[in-house]
Amino acid sequence: MTNETSVVRMENIHKQFSGVTVLNDVSFDLQRGEVHALAGGNGAGKSTLMKILQGVYSLDSGTVQIDGKSFTNLSIEDARNAGIGMVFQEFSLVPTMSVAQNIFMGAEKTDSFRFLDKKGMYKQSKKLLERLGVDLDPNVEVGALATGYWQLTEIAKALRANAKVLILDEPTASLSAAETDRFFDLVRHLRNEGISLIYISHRMDEIRKIADRITILRNGKNLITSNVADLTDEEIVEGIVGQHTEMLGKHHKDGSKIGETLLKVTDLSTDKGVQNVGFEVRRGEIVGLAGLMGSGRTEVTRALFGIDKITGGKIELNGKPYTPKSAKDAMNNAVALVPEDRREQGLVVSHSVRNNLTLTRLNECETSGLLSNKKIMQMAEDLIGRFSIKVDDPGAPASRLSGGNQQKIVIAKWLGRDPDLLIMDEPTAGVDIGTKSEVLSRVTDFANQGKGVLFVSSELSEMIAVCDRYVVMKRGKVVAELSSEGIDTEADLQLAIQHAGSDDGTQSSNTPSNEAGKE
Repeated sequence: MTNETSVVRMENIHKQFSGVTVLNDVSFDLQRGEVHALAGGNGAGKSTLMKILQGVYSLDSGTVQIDGKSFTNLSIEDARNAGIGMVFQEFSLVPTMSVAQNIFMGAEKTDSFRFLDKKGMYKQSKKLLERLGVDLDPNVEVGALATGYWQLTEIAKALRANAKVLILDEPTASLSAAETDRFFDLVRHLRNEGISLIYISHRMDEIRKIADRITILRNGKNLITSNVADLTDEEIVEGIVGQHTEMLGKHHKDGSKIGETLLKVTDLSTDKGVQNVGFEVRRGEIVGLAGLMGSGRTEVTRALFGIDKITGGKIELNGKPYTPKSAKDAMNNAVALVPEDRREQGLVVSHSVRNNLTLTRLNECETSGLLSNKKIMQMAEDLIGRFSIKVDDPGAPASRLSGGNQQKIVIAKWLGRDPDLLIMDEPTAGVDIGTKSEVLSRVTDFANQGKGVLFVSSELSEMIAVCDRYVVMKRGKVVAELSSEGIDTEADLQLAIQHAGSDDGTQSSNTPSNEAGKE
């Protein structure tokens, strides 16, 4: 491939942190008007490589070319001026500001009197949104919009800065299936406009649908660069994981260990829109809380963990009344929550890996009423080993770790407490297939110990892999309960969710999805 066809060329990139090599002689190129997938296991170096392209990290050696211009130490301003834009998995928008204000955040337009030019920002935002094929009022507050519109606002923000290259980091992690399809249409539209896109994803079906080529990194080195059409799914997965791995399948559950009711929820209502929700979780059982985004799944998990205010109904845990008014109440009752957003809700990313791992068990690290550094270090090292967390220095900030290893920290700190009820909300968002399989195995093992799990995931293949039953939600209500028997494919479960419940929102009880499909 010649320089004339490439908008980005990164050659022989080396990068170390504290003497640890993160990128070793890595090369990557992006053609004009292509979608190039960037894949690899957690810790493979994907994020570091992209942060070098953004100018966030300096490189130790190697070269970066953008539109034929060479840089040895690319700054953030250099990258921005060269047309490099990035849409992060964790949105960088301010919910209380309008769409237009977010699009121009940090680059506000002013009039001749140096007052904010609100009309100018509105007009230009409207043009950007129309360019994306979106009919959206730029004056609408971002917090009132569905997640799909947040993603569109982020892209409009990048285009406002004249981005020629868009880096998309797990862009569909928070989108529903319908939103994802619309997002793919937008990506194709941008590609047809001549914008080049780097698409970071762990989802094989997405890479198949949207990417022209794929580069796979492993342990900070180049492994594969190829046309996507020339590789099988198995070859891609094996390249990411480093060994032959079966595609995500049913995890072994010991159904004979399903016992008495652990959690019973009756007519639960909250101040966040949950209405008269009822279901049970038995010991040894994994119950999937299913439904589209905005159906109330996350709000139920937050209420059960004492975060959202309960306004009606009752909860029983181990046969006793359970009314959590705070996360501390939940923890004292052996309830744990792996939240939807690990960076905002599950971690203190500026604190060390060690401190994050021990945060929920500091009472076990005391000696004579004082915290013991020795006990903290021993506990952290134990959890790092048990959960295969890839970290060279436990004293380093959690922000330094890959998304998959950050998620392992969140899971490890809660499972280390040995809870009775584990609530998991999108537990594998943004992690590679190897880590995903490892997480699902741990969930299954936990349930096989006679514990209960309430499991929320937008990836239906994960639900099918581990769940014994499904509780389907729509508009803050439970509309159906489904057995896992007869639901063997994503299509089965998708159909069951779409057709679950009656039109008036009342709860129904269907066994397999073929019953739901008759409605």
